[in-house]
Amino acid sequence: MPYSHAPRPTVPGPGADPAGIRLVVTDMDGTLLDDAKRPPAGLWDTLARLRERGVLFTPASGRQYATLAAQFAEVADGMVFIAENGTYVVRDGVELSSDPLDPAVVARLVGTVRRLAAAGTDLGAVVCGKRSAYVERSDPAFLAEVEQYYLRCEVVEDAAAVDDDVIKVALFDFGAAEETTAPALAAFAATHQVVVSGEHWVDVMNRTANKGAALRRLQRELGITPAQTMVFGDYLNDLEMLDAADWSFAMANAHPEVVRRARHLAPSNNDDGVLRTITRVLGLPPG
Repeated sequence: MPYSHAPRPTVPGPGADPAGIRLVVTDMDGTLLDDAKRPPAGLWDTLARLRERGVLFTPASGRQYATLAAQFAEVADGMVFIAENGTYVVRDGVELSSDPLDPAVVARLVGTVRRLAAAGTDLGAVVCGKRSAYVERSDPAFLAEVEQYYLRCEVVEDAAAVDDDVIKVALFDFGAAEETTAPALAAFAATHQVVVSGEHWVDVMNRTANKGAALRRLQRELGITPAQTMVFGDYLNDLEMLDAADWSFAMANAHPEVVRRARHLAPSNNDDGVLRTITRVLGLPPG
């Protein structure tokens, strides 16, 4: 869902040190990718220039690790992926951190989705494991939505009984998730993260899991400070990640709460806002 906002500065004010940035982290959908899910022109050249400067570029997404790794296959060597909204962080195929759900909670969530669907809500659950995603609903319309974000996906009879470490349960609602599915998960919100991650998506994770927590662990491991970190986001699942960086940017199309939380505003995802801002702030040569 696009939003419009009053102009704010794209570049931080005096006193910042662009040369000190060592880590650039960006959400994917609604942020780096345009509304047609396409990466910006010049992305690979920009990533090459960042690598030459010793700046690590990290996608941070609700998308599955396998999906992200395939999207960045050309440049994946050494890249860190913050996948599944921070519940699974991987570098060069090696897990850096994860935050699996209790199987009993997964079973409760799947049961809740079944009851909501039986009562007439047009939704389905994606049980997100480390190896694959699992769904019970198999109609083409639902699978078309799921397969945009989950390269590895299996249709199973019982998604609550899969043999995998489940790190997230994502719910796709063909209506407005913030108005229908999210309120129906109020019982889980008392003990877990229930976050609206898109117009049609709600993600349920452990209370300790979010993109920001994953980013802070990565910063500690790499010895990188918030002052050396640049972050871009557009939706509610990006809020904690923005808090972990001094150079935090909301996209011009971002949710109003994201704009309030970020320090700066970048051009929209359809205007190559991430690349334009990186290039300007870091003074990169034109592609």
